Amino acid sequence: MFFAFFLLPLPTLINYINMYTSRFSLILLSLLLALPLCMSAKKRAVSKTYIYRYYLTDKQSANHSIGSPRQFLSQRSLERRQRQGIAVDSADLPVPSRYLRQFNVSGASIVGTSRWLNTVVVRSEDSLLLQRLAALPIVREARLVYVSPDSIEVRGDIRWNVHESFNRWDSVRNDPYGMARQQIEMLGGVALHEAGFTGSGMVIAIIDGGFQNFHRIPALRQARILGIHDFVNPGDDQTPDYPGGRPFHRIDHGTKVFSAIAAKAPEVIMGTAPDASFWLLRSEDDDTEQPVEEDYWVMAAEFADSVGADVISSSLGYYDYDAPLPDYRLRDLNGQTAHISRAASMIAAKGMVLCNSAGNSGMGPWKKIGVPADAMNILTVGAVDGDGQLAAFSSVGPSQDGRVKPDIVARGSNTTLLSGRGTLVHDMGTSFSTPVASGMVACLWQALPGLTAFQLMNIIRQSADRHDAPDNIYGYGLPNFWQAYNNGTL
Repeated sequence: MFFAFFLLPLPTLINYINMYTSRFSLILLSLLLALPLCMSAKKRAVSKTYIYRYYLTDKQSANHSIGSPRQFLSQRSLERRQRQGIAVDSADLPVPSRYLRQFNVSGASIVGTSRWLNTVVVRSEDSLLLQRLAALPIVREARLVYVSPDSIEVRGDIRWNVHESFNRWDSVRNDPYGMARQQIEMLGGVALHEAGFTGSGMVIAIIDGGFQNFHRIPALRQARILGIHDFVNPGDDQTPDYPGGRPFHRIDHGTKVFSAIAAKAPEVIMGTAPDASFWLLRSEDDDTEQPVEEDYWVMAAEFADSVGADVISSSLGYYDYDAPLPDYRLRDLNGQTAHISRAASMIAAKGMVLCNSAGNSGMGPWKKIGVPADAMNILTVGAVDGDGQLAAFSSVGPSQDGRVKPDIVARGSNTTLLSGRGTLVHDMGTSFSTPVASGMVACLWQALPGLTAFQLMNIIRQSADRHDAPDNIYGYGLPNFWQAYNNGTL
């Protein structure tokens, strides 16, 4: 109808415009008058709340000791370290309870801690109280990391209905990989799978936002989920509806990421490590964008360490925060300035491999990677299309201290995934190239269990198609995990 309007002769078109102008004006006026009501109906007021991060001066613990690590690390975590010759150190010790008691005052509540960075995160409606806590002798530095907005958007009901079957055009007859074949094959993943390495015995922690319907989608029901945890709203992950609280299910970004690794639907979609075991961890607060999400992420990474994860797949990144909190600057992208990047840079030294998305700012004014994509000793993952050409949105490097970023690329335009309703979708983003690569990292480590995290990442970079001349667009390029396996067995 809209396009047909412009095919009319000019006099006729003018008559139509004159005839409908008054009627259109009334409709438009009604809509404008109703708009504030519609907008107010979608918002709800929230109590003004503040969160501070406190960096402590020391960690003199009377509760825990390096000599008794089973008090704070699982047996699997300790075995992973032992295989790689990694000793437990003071950074592994929890924040002492006698320090925590000083923050546990009336009007304030402890959100969480970081043992690696020796911090305590505290929430209160009284900003003056939080400022007074900054004067404690045990506090080296304090930072405001969250200011609640005046109101937040009221979300609709969670879409619980799940498709039990796929459309007939979603399948590829006699191909177990279905629509996902190319994104796995272009990484040499099919050959690695055919050799028997599909992630069995490996543990992958996925740090993301909501995991809508993750336990109800047929193609994900066979996935071995060891547990879930919500670091944004602790406790919401343990309601009668799953295991899974409502915020945990509110968005499906994490479901899509999970499906890229864990899906099992022969002739439709197959994940890159379908036989691995998984922890699903929520650190993203989709109501706001504030630095406290870095704290949630660090808590999730430390949790992954403590339960014995081998690989962390993170499709999150930050640089631009809601006012009044400051944004990052390009000069901050050195792997050691951002709170989240400092923790991410420690992950390999704990015996894990972090795969983190490069970001989707390639077409915007920022263009560069975010944090923690700038971290040291991780695999930052960019995105390419089916022809191996860089996706225009994929963020570029280098880090500000001159390191090659991204490290590798994988298919992220378009990636075959499952939506939160269980339908086959094709979506774009480094959010999705990252789990495709993460699953293959787990499969390769299954095949080469004697390698350390550092050795594994190095052999992956060296297998990539641009390893002789890495740049800050593709990094080392598309890795070939089959070639990396063969190189690792020499």
